[in-house]
Amino acid sequence: MIEWLWPWAFAALPLPWLVRRLGSPRSLQQPALAVPSLEDFAAVTDSTQSLGRRSLWRLVTLGLAWLLLITATARPQLTGDPVNLPTTGRDLMLAVDISGSMATEDMAVDGDYVERLAIVKAVIASFAQARVGDRIGLVLFGTNAYLQAPLTFDVKSVNRLLIEAPVGIAGGKTAIGDAIGLAVKRLRERPQDEKVLILLTDGANNVGEVEPKVAAELAARDNIRIYTVGVGAEEMRAPGLLGRISGRVTNPSADLDEDTLKDIASVTGGRYFRAKDPATLIEIYALIDKLEPVEQEAELFRPVQALYFWPLAASVALWLILLLADFRQSRPVEADGV
Repeated sequence: MIEWLWPWAFAALPLPWLVRRLGSPRSLQQPALAVPSLEDFAAVTDSTQSLGRRSLWRLVTLGLAWLLLITATARPQLTGDPVNLPTTGRDLMLAVDISGSMATEDMAVDGDYVERLAIVKAVIASFAQARVGDRIGLVLFGTNAYLQAPLTFDVKSVNRLLIEAPVGIAGGKTAIGDAIGLAVKRLRERPQDEKVLILLTDGANNVGEVEPKVAAELAARDNIRIYTVGVGAEEMRAPGLLGRISGRVTNPSADLDEDTLKDIASVTGGRYFRAKDPATLIEIYALIDKLEPVEQEAELFRPVQALYFWPLAASVALWLILLLADFRQSRPVEADGV
């Protein structure tokens, strides 16, 4: 449907006619001419008719250009059908451990073992893609914590930054406290009441300036709820000589500090989850999605497309045509005067 932002602009349509009507009349007295023959009368008649046709063409073109200019001034716009936008008002920060231990290949997929970070990336990307209406941010941490993506509605960019992050780029150790502190700093600036941090790690805090429990207390003061996820299998058969699987069984998650992760979640009103395999990790993020639902009252949005530039461009084109026509007509006159 076409709507007009300034419909009162059409009141200016008769303005040129009023100016011409109210302007001072010109005296059109012409001196008498002595004409020696009838052929001269025929020449004057032909010239008058040609001049009349040119004046009529010019008047129509000017009128159309003025009409198009007024139409553009009235600001026409095309309003589309209403679209429902789901909103939650939640600010959701994802903190993902990318330390060297996340390269451990202990996640079984179709009989093959895949590194932890590859599975984590796929599961978190799917989780984030489903959070329509939430602002999502990304913190990556190892020895240091980095804000990889600020809170944004652009989930595709967040997922791309997560997927492109290589193992160990933030260092080989694990700064859980610093990661929480950085996320709290970003979430604290937001006015929304619903602020959530989901922290995933496979180790224990062994570096950094902020203790995890202290960072969790700061999050609790700002009403930031933290869900913690410990990832990694509990047993894995170590490879022997020539790549063969030996009978020796190891615990690849021996460094995981579950007690600290439980305390962090408890202090902030969140929950702790343990992911020992890809299926469990998928279930955990599905459960978090239910705990933090995205469906609320939808906002009504009507897409609007401006159309004023079309009549404006047409009006300018007609004015240029008139100027070009006047220029071409004036050239012979100037030549004769030289």
